Amino acid sequence: MNMKIAFVGKGGSGKTTLSSLFIRHLAATGAPVVAVDADINQHLGAALGLDDEQSAQLPAMGGRLPLIKDYLRGTNPRITGTDAMIKTTPPGAGSRLLRICEDNPVYETCARAVELDGGAVRLMVTGPFTEADLGVACYHSKTGAVELLLNHLVDGRDEYAVVDMTAGSDSFASGMFTRFDMTFLVAEPTRKGVSVYRQYKDYAQDFGVDLKVVGNKVQGQDDLDFLREQVGDDLLVTVGHSDWVRSMEKGRPPRFTLLEETNHLALKTLQEAADATYERRDWERYTRQMVHFHLKNAQSWGNERTGADLAAQVDPDFVLREHAPATA
Repeated sequence: MNMKIAFVGKGGSGKTTLSSLFIRHLAATGAPVVAVDADINQHLGAALGLDDEQSAQLPAMGGRLPLIKDYLRGTNPRITGTDAMIKTTPPGAGSRLLRICEDNPVYETCARAVELDGGAVRLMVTGPFTEADLGVACYHSKTGAVELLLNHLVDGRDEYAVVDMTAGSDSFASGMFTRFDMTFLVAEPTRKGVSVYRQYKDYAQDFGVDLKVVGNKVQGQDDLDFLREQVGDDLLVTVGHSDWVRSMEKGRPPRFTLLEETNHLALKTLQEAADATYERRDWERYTRQMVHFHLKNAQSWGNERTGADLAAQVDPDFVLREHAPATA
């Protein structure tokens, strides 16, 4: 199956750890994976086994926006220049689309291969956030590179894009939360742990977002009962303590096959839940939502920022599809 998958949750919930385990699980099955760290705290590289020096050398997508925009723009006549492209600019006739398995200048510049037990995955990162980003320019400008990528990404059968999202409800600052086939919300069995779930559920339900809860740090029946009471049928699976994860966090991960059997089964459950959404894919709705958030962003700040009417970028005849024609 082909899937765009997000991991969300409050800070400290174990979101990045679980997304990294899921990426390792997919790689072990031989599936092609593009992994994206879109969190304000850049920890996915380390969770995938990179040391500090290797993580620091990962190319930041946020610093390479001109190249990304120039490539995706292609020959789309509705986009007058890269300066007129914002994070929500949708593709149209003439735009270049990205595919999971291809080689292209965006991957060449912004992605790095990370070797895992089962094979290699492509890792892309927004780049580290500094106090300057938070104080002067909203850090969402950096995650905008991820949104542009997702808007132009066409994933084929048996391919996966897995995104470790910004913690909490910051994902709602744009339409990026609607860009996924499946969203896994990682929640601890605490009141704070389920508060982000409620925010996400309330906001996402109007957009048909597939949302499942992964209970983390669950230690017994009482924790399980609490989560079931709070999130109901949205609770997909729970994960408890893992000696394998503890070793990984010390920088000494054993072979992935040695992960506890219960956790292997939990990861398989996540994959099955994500794969089950394949038949429900609605490309018209996906494209419609893309346009909805683009027009919203254009009106609220984009038109003023670029000095152009960004509504003109919308191609009314274009629908992003799995078999959309590639543009040279």
